[in-house]
Amino acid sequence: MVPVTRIPRGQGGRDNQGPPDLDEIVRKIQAKLGGLFGGGRGRGGGGVSRGAGGFGIGVIIAVLAAVWLASGVYVVQQGSQGVVLRFGKAVDVSNAGLHWHLPYPIEHVEKVNVEQRSVIEIGYRSNPNTGGKTKKPHEALMLTEDENIVDIEFAVQYRISDAEKYLFNVRNVEGTIQAATESAIREEAGKNTMDFILTSGRDVVGDNTKKILQEILNRYDCGILITNLEMQEAQPPEQVKAAFDDAVKAREDEARLKNEAEAYSNDILPRSRGAAARTMQEAQGYKASVVAKAQGDARRFSQIAREYAKAPRVTRERMYLETMEQVMENSTKVLIDQKGGNNLIYLPLDQILARAADKAGKSMAAGDSGAEPKPQPTIRERMQDRTSSGRIGQ
Repeated sequence: MVPVTRIPRGQGGRDNQGPPDLDEIVRKIQAKLGGLFGGGRGRGGGGVSRGAGGFGIGVIIAVLAAVWLASGVYVVQQGSQGVVLRFGKAVDVSNAGLHWHLPYPIEHVEKVNVEQRSVIEIGYRSNPNTGGKTKKPHEALMLTEDENIVDIEFAVQYRISDAEKYLFNVRNVEGTIQAATESAIREEAGKNTMDFILTSGRDVVGDNTKKILQEILNRYDCGILITNLEMQEAQPPEQVKAAFDDAVKAREDEARLKNEAEAYSNDILPRSRGAAARTMQEAQGYKASVVAKAQGDARRFSQIAREYAKAPRVTRERMYLETMEQVMENSTKVLIDQKGGNNLIYLPLDQILARAADKAGKSMAAGDSGAEPKPQPTIRERMQDRTSSGRIGQ
C-alpha cells in the first residue's frame, strides 16, 4: 500500500475536496475594503481598522441604495403612457413626463405609444419592397344577401385608447382585431346585395362595418379605438368577372339612356306645356271675342227692331245704305241697274276718290289763307243724290 500524506489546514491551505472557508473569504473582502478606505495602516490598531472598515461598508451600502433608488426614475415620451407594474400587477398609469417608481425588482414600467396609428389588412397583404400586394382569398370572399360571392378588401386603422387594457385584457391584439374585422365584414355583407356593395353602397357598408367592429372590440374590453375602416376594393370573383363586367356595362347603358330620355323629356315637356297654355289662352280669347260679338249683334238687332217698328221705310233705307257702304268700301267700280231702262249707271269710285283727295288738298291750301274748307260729301251722300228719285230701296 502507498501511504497517503495529509496536509494540515493551518500549514498547507484547505482541503481540496471540502467547501471553501467562508471566514477566510470574509476576511479577504474586509481587507480589500479596508485598504480602499485607509484600513490597511499597520496591524497594531486592530480596533481602529475594524471601525474604519465598518464605516466604509456603510458608505458603500448608502451609495448602492442611492443608485438603486435613482434607477426608479423614468421618462414617458409625448404620445405615450407608462403602466407601472408591481410584482406583475398594474398599479398606476402615467402620462408624458418625468416619473418615479419603486426600483426593480419591486416595480417596473411598460411604455405604450397610444397615438401611433397601426394598419391591419383584410383580404390582401401589401409588399413594401415591390409596392404590390398579395391576395388572401380566404379572407376576401364574402357571401351576400342575394347568395352571390363578392371579393372585398379592407384596410383597418386603429390606435390604443387604454394602455392597461391593451397590455392585460387581450393576448394577441392584432389577431383579435383581424378576426373581429372579418366577422363584422361578413355580417354586413350578408345584409346587402352584391349590386349595392359594388356600386352605391361602398361607403354605407364601410361605415356600418366600422360600427360593428368597434362594438365587438368594446365587448372584448381590449382598449382599442378604430380610427378608420376603408374598403380598398370590391369586385366579383375572377371566375365570373367577365360576365359581371358585361352586366355592369348594360346597367351603365341603361342609366345613360334613362338620362338621355329625362333630358329630352325636360326639354320637350316645357315646350308642350307652353304651347298648350298659349292655345288655351287663344281659345279663351276667341271665345270671349265671339261671345262679345254675339252679344253686341243681339243688342244691335234689338235696337234695330225697335227702330224698325217705329219707321220701317227709313230704317230699311238706312240699313240698305250701311250695307252697301260696307260692300263697296274696297271697290273701285260700281254698276247700278235702273228699273225700266236698258242703261247701267257706272260709278267710277276710284276717280271720285282721287278727285275728292285733290279737292281736299286744295282745301288745305286754302286753309292757309284763313278760308274754311268745305266738307266733301261721302259716298252715301253721293248715292243718295243719285237715287233721289226713290227707286232704290223700294
